[in-house]
Amino acid sequence: MGWGISRLVGLKAAVLLSAAYFFQGLGMTLISFPLMYTSLIAMLVSIASHPAVDLPLLLGKASDGSFPLWSWIMFSPFLLFIHMFVLLRRFVKNEPLYTEIADGVFVGGWPSSVEHLPPGDPAVIDCTCELPKSSTLSDNAYLCVATWDTRAPQPSQIESAVRWALRKRSQNKPIYVHCAYGNIYCSHVISVTGHGRSVCVMCALLVALGLAEDWKAAEQMIREKRPSISMNTLHRKSLEEWSKHLLSSSRSGESDVSSVIHSDYNRKRN
Repeated sequence: MGWGISRLVGLKAAVLLSAAYFFQGLGMTLISFPLMYTSLIAMLVSIASHPAVDLPLLLGKASDGSFPLWSWIMFSPFLLFIHMFVLLRRFVKNEPLYTEIADGVFVGGWPSSVEHLPPGDPAVIDCTCELPKSSTLSDNAYLCVATWDTRAPQPSQIESAVRWALRKRSQNKPIYVHCAYGNIYCSHVISVTGHGRSVCVMCALLVALGLAEDWKAAEQMIREKRPSISMNTLHRKSLEEWSKHLLSSSRSGESDVSSVIHSDYNRKRN
């Protein structure tokens, strides 16, 4: 699975803290204090994004895709860095922002404006927890599935996103599933835009639409259209769990997979 966001941001925190102590030793408090604060925020993100914790709610992203003022202030070193990095990568990356996988079904990266959306006024499934919904997307149907980069949505989140997308498709709405950037660093270090989180959800959607027999066939279908996709172990594990409950739902006559997932969870607790 590579380094993942937790280790990468944790390393950044260690480097920043070392730099802060260096400048503090030189008596340069005006430089050391911002570095120390940035290091603290990076460490919080590193802990919250660890698979054992997996707490995307830390950043405070709301269901409408906005961030509260306290989050912009508190996590500004991380949020602003990610925001600027995504926009910078857009200028240097040759890969298209989005790809049409099937008729009216698109997967790709963060749309910073309505001009970056696929055609047809699509309904948007946002799989990021670190990027805001653009204010220019106010007229588009929107669902937030907040997930850390290199981490996977929970099976129940995947199911909720799939059912939401199916309702929009029944209204002849195109669907755009997106995450963050294009090939950040490299696929072995951290996941990529329209290559990880969003592909995970897209695999389930293609199965639900009857366009793929299972998520593995769906992954191959997406790879043929978008060769640089890079799902990791967590993505595949979440999809396997979703698929297992999909079969259980069909056999038991449940109306949706989410109810089976939650009932299975309750049985384990009891």
